[in-house]
Amino acid sequence: MEKRKKIRVMIAKPGLDGHDRGAKYIARALRDAGMEVIYTGIRQTPEQIVNAAVQEDVDFIGLSLLSGAHNFLFPKVAELVKEKAEDDIILFGGGVIPEEDIDFLKSKGFRAIFTPGTSSDEVIDFINRNVKP
Repeated sequence: MEKRKKIRVMIAKPGLDGHDRGAKYIARALRDAGMEVIYTGIRQTPEQIVNAAVQEDVDFIGLSLLSGAHNFLFPKVAELVKEKAEDDIILFGGGVIPEEDIDFLKSKGFRAIFTPGTSSDEVIDFINRNVKP
């Protein structure tokens, strides 16, 4: 029986947002669930995030943002992922994101948006349900 490779997830903080407690919490939860997690640290450009994701051959990119710039930065990451990785990387996001912006972000390529109060189990379940075979 062939052993499945570990799920690889990049957690990234685009833009100038310096608050990373939630991103680190999710990164630890995913690692504890058996996933391989790459955390980029704060203040990353969309280009840095996507280049690192392609180099690291990740299955998912999870963006965390609290600064309000999600309607600009998230679509930019999605656009670069389409250019450089086609549909090989699944996108999700989280942070302080108003309900009225979620459909817009999903239309730009984000499979899920998690808001404050989401349990780590919900994020883990999302990844396990959406990982490509």
